[in-house]
Amino acid sequence: MKARHRLPLLLAPALLALASCDIPATGVVEAGGPASGMTPVATVYFVQHGALVAAPRITDRPGDAETAMELLLEGPSAGEASVGYTSEIPGRPTRAPRTATDSVEPSAVPVDTPTVKVSGRRMSIQLPSGIGELSRLAVQQLICTAAAVQRISDPSATPAAAYVTDDQGRRIEGSAKDCPPVR
Repeated sequence: MKARHRLPLLLAPALLALASCDIPATGVVEAGGPASGMTPVATVYFVQHGALVAAPRITDRPGDAETAMELLLEGPSAGEASVGYTSEIPGRPTRAPRTATDSVEPSAVPVDTPTVKVSGRRMSIQLPSGIGELSRLAVQQLICTAAAVQRISDPSATPAAAYVTDDQGRRIEGSAKDCPPVR
């Protein structure tokens, strides 16, 4: 190898050693808490200007459909309401008794939270007492919220058909294919 080609190779380590001079050793620098990963979020759907909008909500159980339904039934937060979010779901569920009486079997005690079941490509939502009659938009709020949770638990499965059974036993069919994406 020629001397002029060797010179840059010999100078590079020397230059690096010189460049690192005057860099003080700092030790451990405290810069906040430890990394904690992503914040768990459940998506609920509200109405704004007559259309569904996705609203992310912080929760400790993001993949739990009943938790997402509870968040939906709470209605929009003050911040969400201030930007025009509303809910088409007409009522809050009637609280179920916590213990069975002599005339009511424990399995027949109504629940106070909607239940969501997914079987294959079908999703069913059973509403508790006290909700009232649902508009088409209210049904879509429920279906889209439940489908968003389903996408968290199984991203590859999207239910093709969804059924909402209201507190009077009426079964309303819908689909999650038209749910707006989360922004």
